[in-house]
Parts: sequence; structure tokens; C-alpha cells
Amino acid sequence: MNFRQVEAFRAVMVTGSASRAADLLQITQPAISRSILELEKLTGFALFDRIRGRLVPTAEGQLFFRDVESSFQGLDRLRVSAARIRDFGTGDIRMASLAAMGSTLVPHALRLFRERHPSMAVTLQVAASSSVRELVMASRFDVGLAADEIDVTGLEHQLFATPKAVCAMPAGHPLAERGVVTPEDLAGEPFIALAPEDTVRRKLDKVFESKGVRPRVVAETPNSSTVCALAMEGLGVGLVNPYAADGYAARGVVFRPFSAAVHFRTLLIFRPDLPKSRIVRDLAACLFEARNLRADRLVN
Repeated sequence: MNFRQVEAFRAVMVTGSASRAADLLQITQPAISRSILELEKLTGFALFDRIRGRLVPTAEGQLFFRDVESSFQGLDRLRVSAARIRDFGTGDIRMASLAAMGSTLVPHALRLFRERHPSMAVTLQVAASSSVRELVMASRFDVGLAADEIDVTGLEHQLFATPKAVCAMPAGHPLAERGVVTPEDLAGEPFIALAPEDTVRRKLDKVFESKGVRPRVVAETPNSSTVCALAMEGLGVGLVNPYAADGYAARGVVFRPFSAAVHFRTLLIFRPDLPKSRIVRDLAACLFEARNLRADRLVN
């Protein structure tokens, strides 16, 4: 079985006739027919019934076509990859990020990266930290930013950022008059909590427990940016990653420092199957540069 025979079979299936398949492949119709006959001998079953001069796929031919089409889709992906390498010189780089930084810090880092590598195509996907881990672990993405709650077994990783949590609240909230919000200030307050599996949520629960404080949870969400959005709508107050606060102060959300030492820890993770290329190292450097440039702009 060779590629020419399989290509002729697929062309007939796609176009519906041997003559159109011959036009598609720019070969003669007898060559198409010959390739089909050879392929039928090799497979051991009829791919087509010959009915009044027409080729009608058999049930076996239809089943065989499914696998053939999957193989050709793989070839199409290889063609796309080759085109990217041809058009962009060094191909592309793929990054996944947790939401807290995916729409704030990471775009700034990618701008720095593109300034240095204008021919490089960049793919960015914003996802939950668990999904970021899976994308990088499966070698579908090159670099990831994820919260420290993920399992890092088998991944190369390093600590990227540890910003201190800040309190987000709607404009006009009584706590906006405070210079610093304490755990005791949140007793009985309508509270927008992070998801139970979040590391910061667990740390904060221990802080509240140690102070004998019980906020009134009115909503839960895995994303700090969603906490900001809910606070903006007046649902309550919440603790957020300051990297996710970009733009919300201008939209009426008030941020105040939180007295307890509760920090968000973000990890930079890399594909486990190969050494870091120069391009990956450059992207990591741009991420750290963007982090350092924006450190003094974080809400305090």
C-alpha cells in the first residue's frame, strides 16, 4: 500500500467520481482506476461497487475512508506547520495562562516579545490553572502560568510571582474609608469567595478561623477578575490577586490592602519533553520583565 493508491481512493471519495478525482490529482482516469484496483487487492475487500459505470462506496470502503481521512488531516496539520515555519521563520510559540494574568500581565509580556521577535507567531490561551497544566504537560503548549495548587510532578517549574491579596469592594462601601482592611472587618460582611480548591481560599479560611471571623459568603468563583466584576456590581467584597485588578479601579471598584499575609503564588511551567529553546527562554525573560515593570503599579 502506497501513498499514491490511498490518495487516489480519497480523491474518488471526496469528488464522487473517478473522472473528477483524475482532474483533482491531475492524472489520467485509467491511473485512478488502476490505483483503486491495486488498493483493493492489498486490502482484501472491495472499496467500491461498479454500478452502471459509477463507483459507489461499499460499507467497507466507507469504514476505510474514516481512517484515511484522519491520516490526511494529520498531513494537513503538517502542511500548516511547514507553512508557519516558512512564513514566520522560526514557527510559533504557544502559551497558556491563568485568568488573573492572562488578560493583564501576559499581553504586556507578549508585546515585549513581539518587539524582539517580530516574525514569531504567538498563541495565547487563558484557562483554569488545572487546564494550563494539562496543556503544557501534554506538550500542546510550550509555556504556562498557573496557580501553585497544581500538581507539578513531571513539569519543569519555577516560582513566578507572589503578590499579596488585596480587598476589592464597590464604590461607597463603608470599608473604603479604611486605610487597611482586617479580617475582623469582614465579619458578617457579604463576601465573594474564591473557589474552595484555591490555595488562597484555604489560607484565608484559616485566617478567618484563627480570628473567630465568619464572613457571609454570597458567591464563589475561581477567578479574581470575576470577584472584581461582582464587587463592581455591589454583591459584596472579596480578596483578589492584584494582577487581576487592572482597569477595575477606573470602573468604580475600590481596592484596599489586607492586613493578613495572604499571598497568591503563581508558577511558570514548561513542557517536560524537551530542553527549553532560546525562543522559550526569551519569552520567559519577557514575562519576568513585564512582572518587574508592573510591580510598582499593583494596587496596594
